[in-house]
Amino acid sequence: MAKIFINEKKKQGHINPEIYGHFSEHLGRCIYEGLYVGENSDIPNVNGMRTDVVEALKEMQIPVLRWPGGCFADEYHWKDGIGPKEKRKKMINTHWGGVVEDNSFGTHEFFELCEQLGCKTYVNGNVGSGTVQEMSEWVEYITFEGVSPMADLRKQNGHEKPWKIDFFGVGNENWGCGGNMTPEYYANLYRRYQTYVRQYHQDAPIYKVCGGPNVADYHWTEKVLDTCAPTPSRFMNGLSLHYYVHPDGWDEKGSATKFDEKTWFKTMAKALYMEELVTRHGAIMDQYDPEKKIGLIVDEWGDWFDVEPGTNPGFLYQQNTMRDALVAGITLDIFNKHCDRVKMACIAQMVNVLQSVILTEGPKMLKTPTYHVFHMYKYHQDADLVESYIEGLKEVGEDEIRVPSLHESVSVSADGTVNLTLNNLSVTEESEVEVSFAELKPSSVTASILTEKMDAYNTFEEPERVKEVEFTNYEITENGVKFSVPASSVVLLRIR
Repeated sequence: MAKIFINEKKKQGHINPEIYGHFSEHLGRCIYEGLYVGENSDIPNVNGMRTDVVEALKEMQIPVLRWPGGCFADEYHWKDGIGPKEKRKKMINTHWGGVVEDNSFGTHEFFELCEQLGCKTYVNGNVGSGTVQEMSEWVEYITFEGVSPMADLRKQNGHEKPWKIDFFGVGNENWGCGGNMTPEYYANLYRRYQTYVRQYHQDAPIYKVCGGPNVADYHWTEKVLDTCAPTPSRFMNGLSLHYYVHPDGWDEKGSATKFDEKTWFKTMAKALYMEELVTRHGAIMDQYDPEKKIGLIVDEWGDWFDVEPGTNPGFLYQQNTMRDALVAGITLDIFNKHCDRVKMACIAQMVNVLQSVILTEGPKMLKTPTYHVFHMYKYHQDADLVESYIEGLKEVGEDEIRVPSLHESVSVSADGTVNLTLNNLSVTEESEVEVSFAELKPSSVTASILTEKMDAYNTFEEPERVKEVEFTNYEITENGVKFSVPASSVVLLRIR
């Protein structure tokens, strides 16, 4: 029997809601068809935003949304996406599918969407093909309230009051699709560009995100911070990190739905690698920022498999199984446990692209297994991380690929409720678990579970095959809770 010890009195950090953030890029059917169908669509919408998708995301408690990219951000020129829609410039989306981008979803539409969702805004600016002036004017257009050319232009386009930018990314993946830059060159550009991301509202400052490393490029992290030394926090509030899980490497990502147990465990091992990335990049950040003023912003993460057969390879449309659900649970647990440094994260991407929480097909919509994990984990948002560890853990897997059978994180909400999330990484074996506390004597438990075969997923014909359901297979004991966790499952216990 595995034993989980929880010291609910020992707080180890505060879990920012933004750790549960999402990412929407002009890629495939994420924006168009997924989020935005236009005001004249037969699909129910409010100002062009799909009502069913918005309501599902609100129920999931989405805290922040990143836009417009991704690689698209560094070829996006914001003035093409404002004004009368019939006059907006059309362009070819050279990064994603070679399709026509008509710019009908632009700045006004993004802020409308975030207002409907009730979430914070994360705007990514163009460094790769843009200018300092362009970026500066965009910030002015969005946030300035006084008399200025950009504020006047916004008013002419129908929005009298400014919006609020909560987070602003200065470029994206500038080591790759954002310009193929060296870290020193980018860091000097960053110092320059961020200067003109003006803080027009001192009571609501923009949180500036510097373009960070790709996976384990520790050299990039060190050189960017060193170029911004001696006090990098003077220039940046956050440093980004991107990491995607593909079990057999970048060139052969494999099917999202057809895989064996060995590939399952490879995927789990790759998901657990996030722990090392956060720790090692965090250690470099500690050298330059020992007070942890700069947040690690993991604004692209998730599974990346081959596209579904018969779909545009540039649209990155993939299905979503219990394997994706476990990757989400493991990753979110890791972020929770490193909430002293990880301040925001954005799964890629929100609808119809990569590890989505929602898939759409015309008027139909379904919630993926990953959606249900985010719905279960929403109770960690704005809660305090507390000490927890597992004794009696065994390893599961095949051959040299071994992973721990269970993975957990624990928080305490403002009302004193203890939130325990637990993932069973085994494909075949259930785990008996006993939970004990430092002082708490449980009087009530509310629990839910997501479990199915490892390759189970939802379809538009069977949209609720994999879903969160009530979990009742537990026993309240004198000092804690006992229960059995089925194989391939994610469990939430809320203990009072």
